[in-house]
Amino acid sequence: MDEIKWLEVAVNTTPDRLDQVCAKLAAAGMDGLVIEDEQEFLTFLEQNRQYWDYVDQELLDRMKGVTRVKFYVTDDEDGKQQLEQYTRGLDQEYTITPLSDNDWAYSWQKYYKPLEVGSRLYVVPQWMREEPVPAGRVPFYLNPGLTFGTGSHASTQLCLEGVEEHTVPGRDVLDLGCGSGILSIAALCLGAKSAIAVDIDPKAVDVAYENAALNGIGRDRYTVRAGNVLSDKALAAELGEKKYHLVLANIVADVIIPLAPQVPGLLEEDGVFLCSGIIDTRTQEVEAALKEAGLTVIRKREKNGWAALEAKL
Repeated sequence: MDEIKWLEVAVNTTPDRLDQVCAKLAAAGMDGLVIEDEQEFLTFLEQNRQYWDYVDQELLDRMKGVTRVKFYVTDDEDGKQQLEQYTRGLDQEYTITPLSDNDWAYSWQKYYKPLEVGSRLYVVPQWMREEPVPAGRVPFYLNPGLTFGTGSHASTQLCLEGVEEHTVPGRDVLDLGCGSGILSIAALCLGAKSAIAVDIDPKAVDVAYENAALNGIGRDRYTVRAGNVLSDKALAAELGEKKYHLVLANIVADVIIPLAPQVPGLLEEDGVFLCSGIIDTRTQEVEAALKEAGLTVIRKREKNGWAALEAKL
């Protein structure tokens, strides 16, 4: 099999425009962002000094004055179309560097570290699974793979906090826009009976199954499908054959709003709809769409300009 080729896109910006650039890229559909910022880098070094004796001066020099956002697309026609979509109207200088599959994976490993979420979850990259897990934490092993879902993005952290609060052992979960499967697999790690996950990107299917396997979760409990629940009526009908205690949608406002009318038909009577990926300036629009669909917002979580909403029937 030919090795997958990737393009690394680096958007150069400034600290005061960083949030704006990230928001524009996310609104265009790109959630898998790697942020390189000198101050964050220096803070990371300071907090993790126990892991090295010295830091190469060349690396320090390379990060000096840097504020950039990186993301990745495949080096083919689909990837180039995505690139045009993501950068349209960005009005920001960017560079493109061809990478191999291995280069891409290594670029994640250099910066990724375990992440504590909520009061119980502990997201761990699979290459660090031998490291001790803090007392009282439930480990969730993850290979970020080639699809968004590392858990480091604010919207994903907000959703994971909600997953931790609302997962009920023995109940079922539906994850719409699953990416690498982080939310639904986390729910299974916390005791959910089963989960169905759907993503518009076919690449997400294998990545989510691989991440589930890292946590000892098989296809008897976890089903991943590729498709668009907004346009594929057969898929929507299939998902609607049962009801779920927890329905997840960590997507963007422009998808959550048209999705809202489908949600009541997917929820159990005491179920929870948890949606995230919402830029804070659009929260009211999403709240209005949920209300119109017959749902009641019971909680709003906010972090770094992003919001997550929890709603019930």
